[in-house]
Amino acid sequence: MIDLQRLTIAIVGSLMLSAAMSAPVDSAKADDSAKADSAAAPDDSGQILMVIGAPGTAEYGEQFATWARRWDEVAAKSEIPMVVIGRDQNGKPNDRERLRDAIAAIEADGVAPVWIVMIGHGTFARNVAKFNLRGPDVSASEMAAWLERVDRPVVVVNCASASGPFVNRMSGKKRIVVTSTKSGNQQNYSRFGEYFARAIASPESDLDHDDEVSVHEAFLRASADVRAFYESEARIATEHALIDDNGDGKGTPATMFRGTRAIAKAKDGAALDGPVASRVTLSPSGLRLPFTAAELQERAAIEVEIEQLRTRKTDLTAQAYDELLEPLMLRLARIYQAAEKRSDTLKDAPR
Repeated sequence: MIDLQRLTIAIVGSLMLSAAMSAPVDSAKADDSAKADSAAAPDDSGQILMVIGAPGTAEYGEQFATWARRWDEVAAKSEIPMVVIGRDQNGKPNDRERLRDAIAAIEADGVAPVWIVMIGHGTFARNVAKFNLRGPDVSASEMAAWLERVDRPVVVVNCASASGPFVNRMSGKKRIVVTSTKSGNQQNYSRFGEYFARAIASPESDLDHDDEVSVHEAFLRASADVRAFYESEARIATEHALIDDNGDGKGTPATMFRGTRAIAKAKDGAALDGPVASRVTLSPSGLRLPFTAAELQERAAIEVEIEQLRTRKTDLTAQAYDELLEPLMLRLARIYQAAEKRSDTLKDAPR
């Protein structure tokens, strides 16, 4: 929905600037406000926990290393710390224990999301889905249990074959789960991880032109590229990615969206996934605006209100809809204006 935000910001920008210039400024209050914003932003930029699984062959190992390097790049540009498991020489503890310990080290509470990115192969047998590690594998149920205590946004991107059941096991409140297959029975080598890594690291995936790439945008771009690959090779597609962000454990395929908008409804009438994932982003361009934690929370809340309003659009007159939408967009404009001003100040600050 950022495309509409940007349009509104452009329309109301001059009006807001004029009002700001004509209004008296209380410098003491301005200083207090700036301090309050700073205090509201915890020292918590989130993190990426990347797990590189057992490659099986040297060829797969080279491919996984290439995908991982793309994540290195986007993490650096987004200025988000990244922990990598599976890249160094194997030893003690094994990678399963390292993953368990890394998840145990995640702060349970926070505003910024933790990304868990899984690159490798997977298996599904006796109704148990596992991700293949060097040494003992890890199941979806085990990872879900390790994450039970974490009450903050978590993004799980499982790029392995047979990863579909991870949606069922790991879905939940404040969770976004992306899998490269729709079920455990899609056990052939999955290419989704390659295309997702490209998508999240490419400004071209930024469909709404906000200098950030969301989980949803990367999912849609990667899914389209996977379809294009199989079509160009005249092969039957053996992988169909899913995204889940509403906690129902079902997942939604990319074919149910046009652009970023849902064009279909679930069979039971439930809401489709996507809105939450569209608000969790990385910045491959390195141009992310310096929002405070309070601003990010407010922006998310406003976007939820806008999404809810859009579902009622057909029940409202055009005038009523605009009257309800305008104050929400003005609030968004103020958030972006404050962040852009802060960005300009940081650029001008002596180094």
